Amino acid sequence: MLFKPDSTDDEKSTAPRKRSLISRLLGRMVSLLITLVILGGLGYLGWLALQPKQNGGGGRGAGARPDLPVPVLGATPQVQDVPVYLDGVGSVKALNTVTVRSQVDGKLLKVNFVEGQDVKKDDVLGEIDPAIYQAQYDQAVATKAKDEALLANQKIDLARYEQLAASNAGSKQQADTQRALVAQQEAIIKADQAQIDNARTTLGYTKIVAPIAGRAGLRQVDQGNIIHASDTTGLVILTQLQPIAVWFSLPQQQIMRVNAAAAKGQLAVDVFGNDGVTVIDTGKLTGIDNQVDPTTGTLKLKAELPNASYQLWPGQFVNVRLKVETLPQAIVVPTSAVQRGPAGTFSYVIGADNTVTAKPVTVTQQNEHEAVIANGLTTSDRVVTTGFANLADGSKVVVGKDDGPPAADLAPRKRSRAPDGKRGAQRDGQSKDQTKDQSKEAKQDGLGGEHRSRHEHSDSDQKGQTEPAPAPAAGAGGEASGGAPKARP
Repeated sequence: MLFKPDSTDDEKSTAPRKRSLISRLLGRMVSLLITLVILGGLGYLGWLALQPKQNGGGGRGAGARPDLPVPVLGATPQVQDVPVYLDGVGSVKALNTVTVRSQVDGKLLKVNFVEGQDVKKDDVLGEIDPAIYQAQYDQAVATKAKDEALLANQKIDLARYEQLAASNAGSKQQADTQRALVAQQEAIIKADQAQIDNARTTLGYTKIVAPIAGRAGLRQVDQGNIIHASDTTGLVILTQLQPIAVWFSLPQQQIMRVNAAAAKGQLAVDVFGNDGVTVIDTGKLTGIDNQVDPTTGTLKLKAELPNASYQLWPGQFVNVRLKVETLPQAIVVPTSAVQRGPAGTFSYVIGADNTVTAKPVTVTQQNEHEAVIANGLTTSDRVVTTGFANLADGSKVVVGKDDGPPAADLAPRKRSRAPDGKRGAQRDGQSKDQTKDQSKEAKQDGLGGEHRSRHEHSDSDQKGQTEPAPAPAAGAGGEASGGAPKARP
């Protein structure tokens, strides 16, 4: 009898394997499907992020229309005298600073100034007790009087001795001795006079006077204290603020230029305010240091300014410019007209047929507003100052005007909430008004493509304020991106 295996046992063993294989396949398919959904969502978000750059930027991209002129602003080079400045950074210092100290010892009886007061030269700032020094002066005067009386008696004796010696009634030696005593007494009187002068000067030191005209600082000693000539703090510090000094530095590469300009005449120095634009005071260059600071590689210079309104204060940091020369009858263009390329600086020149040509130019100097052109341009040329993003050599342009006031709606207007029933009518009225204004501008500028671009952008802005913007169609992207940008800023 043959053994026959049981088929139900084999089916039971293979069934779990088939179910596990199917579950794994289903799991992988679900994971793959989730991954595709995530990638699709990320791609859609990226596509939405690129839409404003492609459709709303107004650039001349792949879908741009090359037959439309580029709106630009132009300017004509001017001929004028241009000053040449060297810019530096400096600090304000008082023209003179004096620490007023006592020259004698004594008790401070009076303080005759107020802190922060403007004082004149020789004003009495303080008084010291003069009793001791007055007594010394009186003593010197009395000593001189005594010696003068003694001298008078000696001169009388000298006259007698000389008469006796002349008649041989007296000794000539005695007359000579008396003559020497008179000379000695005269010398003593001169010493007495010197003592008087010294005592008078010391007595004058009891009044502390201002050596210069300036502004008093904070008082260092109070009334009633004993002050000494050896005190280092002094009574007060005076600073001269009118005129005032400014010390500033320039790079060592400008030494020859500054020296050459200073040899021709006095140089003007301007000091800027806190905004870095407004000139608050103008003075003259008074000194150039005799050596370069090796740690910074700069040269120190000193200027003197009137400081009429006390707009400069000691210790203040300021921006300074030094005028070294003036370029006569130089060609000047706006700085924005000068562009930089691989071959150097150039400018777009507008031709008679409104076609731009890139011309190389040589710039002597430039600042935030103006650039001095050495060669490359003439006063009959017109250069482009705005609108370079869509510009190339040989492009057609339409030149706008920049002489009108700025538009009133430079910023987005505030949206007001309206009932749902009035949203459509309000949106339609705004769209009609904007369409009329845009059609007028299009007729004035002669740019049909620009009008279409503005109309499309206004419609998209209107929809964006009230309801979500729908996904753009595939064919609409090229037409929106092909619109020319606005001709006016």
